[in-house]
Amino acid sequence: MDHVLTEMPSLSKLYLNAAATSAKQRLARTTPTVALPTKAVEVRGVTADLAKVTQFAHLMGKPARDVLPSGYIHALAFPVAMSVMVDEDFPLPLLGMIHLRNQVEHFSMILFTDVLTIRSWARELTGHRRGTQVQLVVEVRSDDGTRLLWRGVSTYLAKGIYLPGLDKPAPAQAPGERAPFNPPAPTAQWQLGVDTGRAYAAVSGDFNPIHLSVLSAKALGLRRSIAHGMYAAARVVGDIGSPKPEGFSWDISFDSPVFLPATVSLHIADTLADDDGVWLGSEFTAWNARSAKPYFHGSVTAGTAATK
Repeated sequence: MDHVLTEMPSLSKLYLNAAATSAKQRLARTTPTVALPTKAVEVRGVTADLAKVTQFAHLMGKPARDVLPSGYIHALAFPVAMSVMVDEDFPLPLLGMIHLRNQVEHFSMILFTDVLTIRSWARELTGHRRGTQVQLVVEVRSDDGTRLLWRGVSTYLAKGIYLPGLDKPAPAQAPGERAPFNPPAPTAQWQLGVDTGRAYAAVSGDFNPIHLSVLSAKALGLRRSIAHGMYAAARVVGDIGSPKPEGFSWDISFDSPVFLPATVSLHIADTLADDDGVWLGSEFTAWNARSAKPYFHGSVTAGTAATK
């Protein structure tokens, strides 16, 4: 049976719970738990905050609209996913978790006035050469639960956490043999200030310490604060295929952290129908403008698995 919450959980309280749970687990556990919680978490009657929707759109350089941006929907639903990750039976520490990939199917337009049901659960606990990875699935449905409107799968890495019994896949290439990245001609460039993480946290509620300051990031093993992966995802997806069809999908993989401040170069290549110029999709890649180190890559495609 799902765990149904009566209201949307507070992200700030969830982060405090995450810190407390992590400390408790270190003290109490002699043998690590190698299993995921079996229950999903669900919240019904969810609506967007118009002020936050407006602030989010402006942070992405867009005007506010009645239709919720796909990236904002992830932020709206994120507290439900976090509730899964702070469960005392969740085997990995939330704080310091690294975002590896996001796969989203956006089935239908969602208005800020729509009343929603949000459900999340964890799956695919697997070994990784740098630790342990896990997927969090989030589904956003109509209030009565009958229509699936948006579905996201987020893959996270708990770096340095190796759970017994999980095989570590061999790297695709041996260390030192990775093919060099040759950046294409940029089509856009972002200038990200040191406060980018704090600005996104203010509109999304995601106050993970790795994004907020040098000191808080260093406390979790990073040399400087890093931009939220979902800030990058929401911004690039918002820049592509405007106006998008009602149903579309997007996929983003994060190659390396964007340490702040940063200058990010991007290349976006659109695919258009030959006969009438209708947008079919786009591929994108982003890299450090100074070092040419890749940051992230992915695609946005017209249609979803249900409509293709």
